[in-house]
Amino acid sequence: MRQRRLMNQINVVPYIDVMLVLLVIFMVTAPMIQQGTIDVPSAGAGTPPPRAEAIVIELDAGGKLALRASNSGTSRPLRNDQLEPALQEALAKNPDQAFLVAAHSTLDYQKVIDVLEVARGTGVRKISLVTQSGTAQK
Repeated sequence: MRQRRLMNQINVVPYIDVMLVLLVIFMVTAPMIQQGTIDVPSAGAGTPPPRAEAIVIELDAGGKLALRASNSGTSRPLRNDQLEPALQEALAKNPDQAFLVAAHSTLDYQKVIDVLEVARGTGVRKISLVTQSGTAQK
């Protein structure tokens, strides 16, 4: 008869199975145990701050600049060197002023990038490009 060798390793697989079962039990029961309400602080009803309309920077087919408020129909023509002071003036009134760039579709894209660079240099944080929907005629 052969002698049996002693085993010098521990089989940990059953222990891992038990630990995973316990983990699942705790994960399922923990949210059910927590009950309670949270008293959220309240504030008086105040008036929301006035929302400023976006200022539209218009670029026509020739690359000429104009500024207009989005709710008005009249635009103020500008030279290229007048854009930065006009943007700084608008930001001085409202640092969170939003701007829109409306460029003609046939305009050289570099002119649009130049306007965006001037706006970024003056500290404009909210600026978007105006586009037409895909169903509009080209």
